[in-house]
Amino acid sequence: MQKQGIGKLLILDAIEKAKHMGAKVIEIGTGNSSIHQLSLYQKCGFRLQAIDHDFFIRHYDEEIFENGIQCRDMVRLYLDL
Repeated sequence: MQKQGIGKLLILDAIEKAKHMGAKVIEIGTGNSSIHQLSLYQKCGFRLQAIDHDFFIRHYDEEIFENGIQCRDMVRLYLDL
């Protein structure tokens, strides 16, 4: 079901709901190896905020690999509403 725009629609809907609830900022986090998710979030207007180094090493018992990259760091993004 990927590449059909469903994820983008869900994110845009969440943004609208947050605005109606009076939120000023939305924050989201994903792994450094999540190339497609990072691209999607930025296309939806999110901006890079911080990197929580070794987040997935500290909080997960097993190693995670995506796209041939070890997922080690949490990449945090934000969107001002």
